[in-house]
This record gives sequence, structure tokens and C-alpha cells, in this order.
Amino acid sequence: MLARRARRPLAWGRFPTPLDVMRHLLATLALILLAPQIAAQPLRLTSVASGLENPWSLAFLPGFEKEGRMLVTERPGRLRVVERDGRLSAPIQGLPPVVARGQGGLLDVALHPGFESNQWVYWSYAEPAPAGRSGNSTAVARGRLDLAALAVKDVQVVFRQAPKVDSNAHFGSRLVFAPDGTLFITLGDRYSRRDDAQTLDTHHGKVVRITDDGGVPPDNPFAKRPGALPEIWSYGHRNLQGATLHPTSGALWVHEHGPQGGDELNIATRGANHGWPVITQGREYGTGMKIGDGETRADVVPALTTWVPSISPSGMTFVAGDRYPAWRGQLLVGALKARGLARLELDGTRVVREHRHELDLRVRDVRQGPDGLLYVLSDDGSDGRIWRIEP
Repeated sequence: MLARRARRPLAWGRFPTPLDVMRHLLATLALILLAPQIAAQPLRLTSVASGLENPWSLAFLPGFEKEGRMLVTERPGRLRVVERDGRLSAPIQGLPPVVARGQGGLLDVALHPGFESNQWVYWSYAEPAPAGRSGNSTAVARGRLDLAALAVKDVQVVFRQAPKVDSNAHFGSRLVFAPDGTLFITLGDRYSRRDDAQTLDTHHGKVVRITDDGGVPPDNPFAKRPGALPEIWSYGHRNLQGATLHPTSGALWVHEHGPQGGDELNIATRGANHGWPVITQGREYGTGMKIGDGETRADVVPALTTWVPSISPSGMTFVAGDRYPAWRGQLLVGALKARGLARLELDGTRVVREHRHELDLRVRDVRQGPDGLLYVLSDDGSDGRIWRIEP
């Protein structure tokens, strides 16, 4: 017969009773059930293209399943075509000047829903102020893509964030076309103007919604409110670098960077206040001091989940199709600081569990291609790459 193991005393100096053990088990079970489970799981990646300088976004060209061609942006101001074999084209000509400083430069790229017939491609970028003035802001332009000439033609600026400010940070810049053909644009608070996120007379810290030619949809929530900018869809955001449509509801899911923690996943709700900088779990850089008035308020839409410490999220997509059957319906979020992917299991709009995939890559964007495969864009200086996640 094995000897009975002596019971260790508890921290307060007595041996545990059956009631102590039961309380401990219940507390542990509560932690397991209430907290998302985070598991590091390896992924098999294949390099598709390399030698990119600070790549920011990619878009799949029609016929991708056969030809494998994509558009990719590089933050210094270059838009290129990526061939199936990974070759990079010369930079596409015709783009307007960009401010390539700090977090600014050439950022997102998206194809018009009717691209095959009209060839419109859209891109967001940091736009300089007119000659003789200072400042910059996020802008969105469109042009007709001529692949044979490697050029965009008939270029038009369809949106300019107002006002322009002297800042090299927090441009936001994700572009998402809605099923009705309108265009959502995510806009940062420009860092130095964070209080503007709570006002309706600037575009700082907002999601805006425009028509494909830059007009204002008449059903925008503030289109008829005096003193409000009519393009605004939602407000109270900090720096939104991920946006995607829910495959069933069509709702716009976004995430944003928080300072020293407080990264948030939200559904950008029509006319809603999402809190920044008055309601946040983020803390002041350096000092760690509290920001704002707390973490909840009745008139602020709560975040679906918050990352503390920060993972610096960038890029996001829902997983669909049969290539990754165990992940179907889940949300993939790129992470710059955490250098990998966060995969979120969902029950409706509730985050049930989070899995971390450590890739040792600054993941700037993640997209699912027309071939059903997942592609990751890594922003690691002059050796940025496009990777494919193998099923």
C-alpha cells in the first residue's frame, strides 16, 4: 500500500478542509469558463512573395484562382502587382503624392465591387496639405487600373479627412465596401487630437461612409444634423487598422489600437459612440495613468473584447469555406506587437475563446483569397512578405 501524501498547509497556516478544496475547485472552474482560453498553436506558412518594403495591404485581382495576381501596397508610396510566382512588378504610375513619415504613407487598397467592368481601384494614403500649408490627413483616391501600362488613370480623390494636422500617427485607413455599394473608411484620431474623437465636427477618430464617387449617402446617421460632418457613421474610435464585414449579418466589425493596453474589437454601430478617449481600458504611455472616466458608460457601446496587454491589432478577416473546416466562422486578427495571429471563436457576437498563433512576424494584414486560402502580410522593414497559411 502506498504511503499517504501529507497535506500541505494553506497560505494562512492551516490544513485545507473539504470546503476549502471545493471553493478552490469552483474558483478555478469559474476562471476557465469566464476567461478566453489562449493556446499557442503552430501554423505552416509558405512564402508567396518577398522583398516588400513595409507592405500594408493586398487585394486579389479577378481570375486569381487561375492567374494568382494580387495588388500590394508599400507604405513608402508604391503600389505593385504580385505575380503567381512571387515576382513584383515595377511600381504602378499615376498615384498622387503621399506623406511617407511615421505611420503615414500608402496604406489600404480595395477593388470596386464592379471592378471587372469599370476597373476602379481605391487606395487610402497620408495626403500632404496644399503647397504653402502644413499638416496632413488620411485621404482616399480611386483610379482606373490599366494593367498593361502599369498605371492608374482618371484619378479622383473621393474623400479627405478634415481637418489636416501636423501628425505622423494614427491614420486608420481600412477600406470596406458594403453590399449596397457604399464605402466604409476607418480614420484614426491623429494621436494629438484624441479629444476630437468625441465631437462630430471633425473626421478624427471616426468611421465614415461614402458613396463610391465620394458622395454622402442620405441615410447616414448625421447627414441632416446641423454642425455634424455628414460622412460620419460612428465615433469615439482611436486608431482602427482592421475592418471586415460579418458574412451573415453584413455588420462592420472593426478593431482599434489602445494605448498601453485597451485594444478593442467592436461592431461599428450606426450613429454610435464607441468611447475613446472617455471610456477605455487603455493607460497613458509611460506613466500608466488612467485615461477618461472609466471602462463603461450607459451611452457608450461596449467592446466585444479587449486586449490587455496590447497586441497592436492590424488586419482582420472572417474564415469561410471548406479549406479550414475547424476554423469556419471564426475571426482572424493580425498582431504587430504580439507578432502573429489571434483566432477568435464566436457565439454570435460573443467571443468564446481566443487562440494565439505565434509566427514571429509583424502581421499587418490577413485576407482570405478567392481560392479559399488565407494570406498574411508581414511588415518587417525591407523584407516584408506575403505568406500563405497552408490548410
